[in-house]
Amino acid sequence: MKRPPLRFVEVGPRDGLQNEAACLPLAAKVEFVDRLSESGLPEIEAGAFVSPRAVPRMADSAAVFKAIARKPGVVYSALVPNERGLGEALEAAAGKIAVFTAASETFNRRNINAGIAESIARFKPVAAGAKAAGLPLRAYVSTAFFCPFEGRVAPKAVLEVVRRLRPLGVDELSIGDTIGRAGPDDVRRLLDVLLPELPVERLFLHFHDTYGMAVANALTAWQEYGVSGFDASAGGLGGCPYAPGASGNVATEDLAFAFKACGGSVPVEIEAVKAAALALRPALGHPLSSRLAALPQDKKL
Repeated sequence: MKRPPLRFVEVGPRDGLQNEAACLPLAAKVEFVDRLSESGLPEIEAGAFVSPRAVPRMADSAAVFKAIARKPGVVYSALVPNERGLGEALEAAAGKIAVFTAASETFNRRNINAGIAESIARFKPVAAGAKAAGLPLRAYVSTAFFCPFEGRVAPKAVLEVVRRLRPLGVDELSIGDTIGRAGPDDVRRLLDVLLPELPVERLFLHFHDTYGMAVANALTAWQEYGVSGFDASAGGLGGCPYAPGASGNVATEDLAFAFKACGGSVPVEIEAVKAAALALRPALGHPLSSRLAALPQDKKL
């Protein structure tokens, strides 16, 4: 199989920072996005227009969008839960809108206090508004492999959610291993069900690295199924406040290095992504989980 060039969505500034214990200053967030912008990444999820009570670390997203130095050709996307969030995202000049649901009913209710069907119904005006503004629409489907409350999630349950999202005009779907429990066989089982109905170019996979399987899972999807779209977070930042035990996302620099080592065409400068994550470390107040970030500074990749 001819393997396509890789496509990365950098989720560090949003999914990476939303669960941090420290409240990072605005300047640190802006510098983080600006450094990532210079790394060759085609898309950066720069914030979320959600309730500050629910996700306080995203309360300054409008200020982040206003202050960043936007690089031509880079898409700066935003996560929104409802029409109010959409209005704020449009005012902030977000370049793509993302909505979110889950394949687990229990997780969805814990996350947004709504069932799967209700959450998708809420998206309808958001989707219509994004389309009216000429913006692409992404949909996240969390807990697509395992749920912290229900255990293993059946691939057919994920497919049913994908089918429900289709009428909204979603341009791409990000399918998430929210608690990082999946292994390559789980990836195969899900893709065998999804890809007959979902064009591979519209699919992104979002792996967390709780059990150290994220890189193996991504390589399986790319090498065996031709999946080229992946979410990742510089430094391996991340976690979900509503998913007990979920650790960080797969590190962007680690994933890029693995793909490059396997002959992939990687659209990022790995050293630049690593540097962006390391520059944020003093504000975080803790080490990064990225393997590459742990290497000595003089170790060339």
